[in-house]
Amino acid sequence: MSIKRKRRFHAEVATSSLSDIMFFLLLFFLIISTLANPNVIKMTLPKAKANEKTNKQYISLSVTEDKKFYIDKQPVTFEELEATLMSKMNNEKDQTVVVRIPFNLQVQDLVDVLQIGVKNNLKFVIATSPK
Repeated sequence: MSIKRKRRFHAEVATSSLSDIMFFLLLFFLIISTLANPNVIKMTLPKAKANEKTNKQYISLSVTEDKKFYIDKQPVTFEELEATLMSKMNNEKDQTVVVRIPFNLQVQDLVDVLQIGVKNNLKFVIATSPK
């Protein structure tokens, strides 16, 4: 009597395209991480030795070198700045306004923006970059 051997099925995983898939995933996440940056308006911030990071929800107020104002990436004129800030602050009174202003702008421009906060009892913080 002859004994028949069973042919066993050997499972194989095709790994030839795995490196391509990993490359595309890495590329995808690199592109998405650069697009997810909340501070899209590029400017050179003043430098400070002591920097604090906040985890609280905040409103970003950016002033460019040519004195254009942006609240959370939306362009606003200086005359509309106070009304727009107050409408955004009506949702939550505990929010902080992070002022992003270039280091080479005049001090008077910063004071004009900060006077809005003093007038309306808002909490303003100036954004800086590490030294």
